[in-house]
Amino acid sequence: MKVLVTGVGGQLGYDVCKVLSSRKIDHVGVDRKDFDITNEQATHDYIVNYHPDAVIHCSAWTAVDRAEDELEMVKAVNTEGPRNIAKACREIGAKMLYISTDYVFPGDGDCFYEPEDPTGPLGAYGATKLGGELAVRELLDRYYIVRISWVFGINGNNFVKTMLRLAETKTELNVVCDQIGSPTYTADLAPLLCDMIETEKYGIYHATNEGVCSWAEFAEEIFKIAGKRVTVHHIPTSEYPTRAVRPLNSRMSKDKLEQMGFHRLPTWQDALKRYMAVLSEVNHQQCGKL
Repeated sequence: MKVLVTGVGGQLGYDVCKVLSSRKIDHVGVDRKDFDITNEQATHDYIVNYHPDAVIHCSAWTAVDRAEDELEMVKAVNTEGPRNIAKACREIGAKMLYISTDYVFPGDGDCFYEPEDPTGPLGAYGATKLGGELAVRELLDRYYIVRISWVFGINGNNFVKTMLRLAETKTELNVVCDQIGSPTYTADLAPLLCDMIETEKYGIYHATNEGVCSWAEFAEEIFKIAGKRVTVHHIPTSEYPTRAVRPLNSRMSKDKLEQMGFHRLPTWQDALKRYMAVLSEVNHQQCGKL
């Protein structure tokens, strides 16, 4: 099998390529410097020339607040980019795995969203990611759409790194407590995606680490593992206004994973503990080189 991975410079694309390398699967990881996914001809030429059996599309515009003010650009990246990739995949008969998001849902209530539940994004980011989903579904039969949330990994910025940085100078923090979802560790997700593309089990999936929490509870667990004495004040979203509206309910059911023969990911607490151990080791190695 031959695999093309977009977004190799991001958290998930980096870990997907690591897994493919460990499995000795022929692959290439690409980023914006290799070709611009918003350019249909450039995307077509690169993919057709490389001629992969599968494309794992990890790259995306993820600056949720900026998306509200730069709609044309975010639409080009999150909707037209996947469309361009899907067109090329259709031409060469390649499978496509598209990474989507909890933001495609309206985030109301407290039930777990099923993959086939009605969507209803609240802002530009979710709307454009849903546009990408629809483009893939329109153009391809052999596709996987995998919705994830609250991502953290070694290669890039994320909530965990932000909390640890703030803990260096703060003893108290206000963190939102009424947005509920599931963190997703890219090192746990990447093997699942690589398993998926080796099957013919196409369709829409949800894949996050097991369990749910609020951002405030997530922050408290980070400080607990790190041994940091930081008091987390639980505040409602209404006291922390942002440019883009966040979904309050990002609970997503992973039952379909089991139904289709895939393994669920470990709990988010277990994932966080392992991630922070790796993060500590990386930081130690970097300090040793100074």
